[in-house]
Amino acid sequence: MKETKRELKFFSVLQWKKEEQYLRWQHKNGWEFEKIRGAVYHFRKCKPEDVIYQLDYHPDSKTRKDEYIQIFEDCGWEYLQNYAGYSYFRKSNSQMDGTEEEIFCDDDSRLEMVKRVFKGRIIPLIIIFLLIIIPNIFNLGMENAAVERLLFVIFCVLFIVYLVLFVSFAVSFWKYYRAAHKG
Repeated sequence: MKETKRELKFFSVLQWKKEEQYLRWQHKNGWEFEKIRGAVYHFRKCKPEDVIYQLDYHPDSKTRKDEYIQIFEDCGWEYLQNYAGYSYFRKSNSQMDGTEEEIFCDDDSRLEMVKRVFKGRIIPLIIIFLLIIIPNIFNLGMENAAVERLLFVIFCVLFIVYLVLFVSFAVSFWKYYRAAHKG
């Protein structure tokens, strides 16, 4: 029987909850998460167990990495790796006293993580959108050559993808903002 496996899987920057659920499901099915490289997840065969995986977007954790990791380890979370600004942690569900503990103790903390995602990922995408995609749609829309028409279609598709991404992020942000400010 295979002792390791790799799976190609893609999660957008806004889908950290789905990624956490995916890693938990794998562990429940006997595949312990080892690392991610690119969009390839590496797993090692293990005893099936309910293990909670949590991600924190904290790209500046590299500067004080030891201190950052120690905070989570003091609460029983095992640090796994940093990848693309996200830090990966896990903890056995049996260590959680019957509650679904999260690395974020409240909605304000989760909202702060969403703000870090916005600053680190969404703002650069907005800049690309405004400085590259929109001007190229206007410039290439006036051309009649086949190559320019193809590029125009590509930029229109990118325009739609970016809009969907921005709307998805805005909805996620609004949900966390409302939850954090409901009282």
